[in-house]
Amino acid sequence: MKERELDRIIEMAWEDRTPFEAIKNQFGVSESEVIHLMRKELKESSFKMWRKRVNSGVSQKHLKKRSDAVTRFKCSRQKSISQNKIT
Repeated sequence: MKERELDRIIEMAWEDRTPFEAIKNQFGVSESEVIHLMRKELKESSFKMWRKRVNSGVSQKHLKKRSDAVTRFKCSRQKSISQNKIT
């Protein structure tokens, strides 16, 4: 995996509104692989903070936890900002 892809996966994983399904769709990396990657790449305290947030009610990392009002998993400006492949 290229460093740029790795950085983007971490960025997407860190964002509360980007679900694991979006990461899987774009990079082919499953939720468990993202968790493993985050554990490996982040400081231990940062990883624990991220996991606590993802497992709380605040995060919308899982589509099942989202409100039905949210129909997209990306910002309308996302492609221009990050050159994201999802259109």
